[in-house]
Amino acid sequence: MSPRLPSCTPADVERALRKLGFVDDRRRGSHKVLVRISDNRTVVLPWHNRDLKRGTLHGIIRGAGLTVDEFLKIL
Repeated sequence: MSPRLPSCTPADVERALRKLGFVDDRRRGSHKVLVRISDNRTVVLPWHNRDLKRGTLHGIIRGAGLTVDEFLKIL
C-alpha cells in the first residue's frame, strides 16, 4: 500500500515537477500546463491558493509517470 499523500499546494507540486524536467507550456485561466520535452509528457496543474485534493494530486502524479513513493522523494 502506498503512503498517504501530504497536503500540497500547486506551487509545491510545480517545484517537484520542475526538478523532473517539466517546463511551462501555456496557461489557460486557472490552470498551468507543464510539459517535459524528453518524452512529450503533459501535466495540467490547477493553479489556486489552496491545497490540491488528493484525487487531483494522484492524477497529476500518474500523468507525470511517477509512483507516489517516487513523488514523495522528490517533494
